[in-house]
Amino acid sequence: MTPLRTNLKKQKKQSAELLAQARTRANQIVEEAKTQAGEEAERIKLGAQSEIDQEVNRAREELRSRVSELAIEGAEKILETSVDKSVHQDMLNKIAAQL
Repeated sequence: MTPLRTNLKKQKKQSAELLAQARTRANQIVEEAKTQAGEEAERIKLGAQSEIDQEVNRAREELRSRVSELAIEGAEKILETSVDKSVHQDMLNKIAAQL
């Protein structure tokens, strides 16, 4: 074999090794990016779930408050319509006597 051919074989072998190393590193970079993306997605998901939970709690509190308001309004309307002086005179007299 001539020195030129030997040198050419060495160069091809080195090129193949460098190419293999580059592919390996590229695969590592892709896997690292996938891992980082998965971790970031999980952080985003947890943050979103926390916000959802807070909003659900706020909505529940608002609903409780509104139900209380409606119950009071309903009781007031019931009392207004059912406390009629002429119909409930005996009851009103008893209450007045107790006072």
